[in-house]
Amino acid sequence: MIRKLLLLGLIPILTFMWSSCDQTRQSTEQPNVLLIVADDLGYSDIGSFGGGIATPTLDTLAREGMQLTNFHVLPTCSPTRSVLLSGVDNHLAGLGTMGELKTEEMEGHPGYAGYLNFEVAALPEVLNAGGYHTYMAGKWHLGGAEETSPSARGFEETFILVPGGGSHWSDRRPLSPLQTMIYRRNGKTVDALPDDFYSTRYYTDILLESIGQNHGDGKPFFAYLSYTAPHDPLHAPQEYIDKYKGKFDGGWDVLREKRLQGLKDMGIVPEDASPYPRLPSVKSWDEMTLVERQEAARDMEVYAAMVDYMDEQIKRVFDYLKEIGEYDNTMIIFFSDNGANGAPRTAYPGQTDEYLSSFDNALENRGLPDSYIEMGPGWAQASMSPSRMFKAFTSEGGIHSPLLVKLPGKMTNAGTMNHSFFHVRDIMPTILDLAGIEHTKEFDGHSVRPMQGKSVLDLWSGKTESPYAGASRIGYELFGLKAFFDGDWKILWMPPPFGKGEWELFNLKEDPAEVNDLSARHPERVASMAVMWEQYKTDNGVLDISLDLSGVE
Repeated sequence: MIRKLLLLGLIPILTFMWSSCDQTRQSTEQPNVLLIVADDLGYSDIGSFGGGIATPTLDTLAREGMQLTNFHVLPTCSPTRSVLLSGVDNHLAGLGTMGELKTEEMEGHPGYAGYLNFEVAALPEVLNAGGYHTYMAGKWHLGGAEETSPSARGFEETFILVPGGGSHWSDRRPLSPLQTMIYRRNGKTVDALPDDFYSTRYYTDILLESIGQNHGDGKPFFAYLSYTAPHDPLHAPQEYIDKYKGKFDGGWDVLREKRLQGLKDMGIVPEDASPYPRLPSVKSWDEMTLVERQEAARDMEVYAAMVDYMDEQIKRVFDYLKEIGEYDNTMIIFFSDNGANGAPRTAYPGQTDEYLSSFDNALENRGLPDSYIEMGPGWAQASMSPSRMFKAFTSEGGIHSPLLVKLPGKMTNAGTMNHSFFHVRDIMPTILDLAGIEHTKEFDGHSVRPMQGKSVLDLWSGKTESPYAGASRIGYELFGLKAFFDGDWKILWMPPPFGKGEWELFNLKEDPAEVNDLSARHPERVASMAVMWEQYKTDNGVLDISLDLSGVE
């Protein structure tokens, strides 16, 4: 009897000790990582960056975490993603150009393979080898063959769209007749989609299923939620489109000024900043016919609906992580892969008038199944206000991305904003730093490139106000368009009519819109930075090849 009482008395003590040990284990275990990438999202679209689209989930994330206002990516989708998953320049990772835009001169150069090459160790490969479950749902765009699919590059569970875009519905209509919308589940081609398929919801469903199936086995997860929203063709459920009816009837110039004022009010851009002028190819709203204005306003309503819907799906993920007790032990990263897309549908390789005329783009059907509409340059300029140009360009409109970060636990710097420059190449080193995993010099029996980026974890955690020395010294080249950053200074080379066909110089702190070319005033700075770009070109194997971008203005 005494033994029994003693044993009963020990049970609460043992329970407390076990609970304390379990809490200690949870507080010291490797954190989960949730990486969310939007596709062609504009800089000022979400609420915490001054936008008028309903994004309460992302706005809450900004309050719980940190808002980074000077984060830079690449001008288009796949080059950004190659740097994200390798920590090196896109020319070293295999995406010196997009795979669908390869030319004969690029053949035989591993930096222009058109897929994430095997000279790098991909982030999921390194994390998986370090004990992580690895899941992906959404856009891949880093290789069309099975041997270059995410299942072959370290992801355990995947549902992916192989190419860069296409219909968000189950009909799988591609961006142009030359392309094919291929979906794969765990490396195997998916023959049919559910009738009620909508990309943003379905990707979220798959990711939640993947996280849930291994929950409780003691291993952390890396989850890559790679949305295709709001990439064109713009598609959204009717009820979400209806929420924005009439919101954009004032036109793109009005929206551009509203977005700029929102950024000023939040202290993201200087009070005296002026927007880059509306492109000559974009009509004034007053010069447009009533039908043109109605259709253009509807297109932006659909775009806004896509962003709104994506925000709701992200909330589903957050709610599930809270439900299973993993939210507080998860690093969350959200950003856009490039600037808003101002290119017309006709710019896609292999596009034909016959294919485009096969869609029903009547006003009442725009954004619904069997339609094909795009944002266009007018709205893209507004979405990237005050920046110059948009997706595909090395000017700020193509490469300036909103970034939100939440570290595990309660952040002491929650709700703060940081204006330090750093680059997408720093994301992988930072994730590995938090996970306590060393990058490898060899992987799968062969040597791999060291990462060029470095961890910015101290910046994100508030331990420092700026990243490592050299974070803001970085070069760019894509489609023959060039840039180089050195602190607040940037040189930019773009051909006419987009630029001068020679190096221009800007102080981005004073002139974020790249309006005032200072090259004549500071020729010595231009010359020294041009030398830095030439060294960047040599170090990263950049080829002297230009592509015709006249169709994207």
